[in-house]
Amino acid sequence: MTSEDLAERGLVLLGCGKMGSAMLQGWLTDGLPATSVHVIDPYPSDWLQAQGVHINAELPAAPAIVLIAVKPQMMGDALPAIKAMATGNSLFVSVAAGVTLATYEEMLGADNPIIRAMPNTPAAVGRGITALIGNRKVSEAQMVLAESLLQAVGQTVRLDNEGQMDAVTGVSGSGPAYVFHLIETLAAAGEAQGLPAELAMKLARATVGGAGVLAEAAEESPAQLRKNVTSPNGTTQAALEVLMDAETGFPPLLARAVAAATTRSKELSDG
Repeated sequence: MTSEDLAERGLVLLGCGKMGSAMLQGWLTDGLPATSVHVIDPYPSDWLQAQGVHINAELPAAPAIVLIAVKPQMMGDALPAIKAMATGNSLFVSVAAGVTLATYEEMLGADNPIIRAMPNTPAAVGRGITALIGNRKVSEAQMVLAESLLQAVGQTVRLDNEGQMDAVTGVSGSGPAYVFHLIETLAAAGEAQGLPAELAMKLARATVGGAGVLAEAAEESPAQLRKNVTSPNGTTQAALEVLMDAETGFPPLLARAVAAATTRSKELSDG
């Protein structure tokens, strides 16, 4: 299956909320013809209606890809629309959180190639990271095609087994919220030291955002980058002695937070 095949046979996007819109924008920018895209969404946005894609119209019988981007609780309503395409000739890719490959195989039939993917919200600005795992029916070419589609909104990684998806949820799926909370609390701490609220927030946003870009761009490890900023007996060291405390600092706090998210992900997947 190739991108030409995709343009010719079409792509069905089930759900076009924030994540679906971010992906669609990336695909159109990358050159996927709007006429090859069929969107099913009960409340299409003004932006979607202006893209020239087919919306809530008749669907192709055997599209190259069916991408499921509805919330898990809406899956039951959406299922009849996609079940007719489950003939083994279309690749199903789901970005719905917590819905397992086994669940999809029960709903669609085990002879269909199905990929489960976990993107995160920075996809909205093309800086997401998506973890993928396929069932036994997914070919290497299909996995590559799914990766290329999801790379329209950021990076991709392949998992060794589906059991890793819960931990991925805890690290990168939920992780942006941890960073947003870091920005909130860093700004509040600046305020507590006498900075005006607006200035403290501007400093916190730019510092966390800039450090993230630097961590991705630099060849050094985050540990080395941290050391580069830390002068002996200086201000950074004073702060890090608090943050790196083995009992009260970031290490045990984040370990507990990621474990809580991972455990919750398992509970949701188990229904």
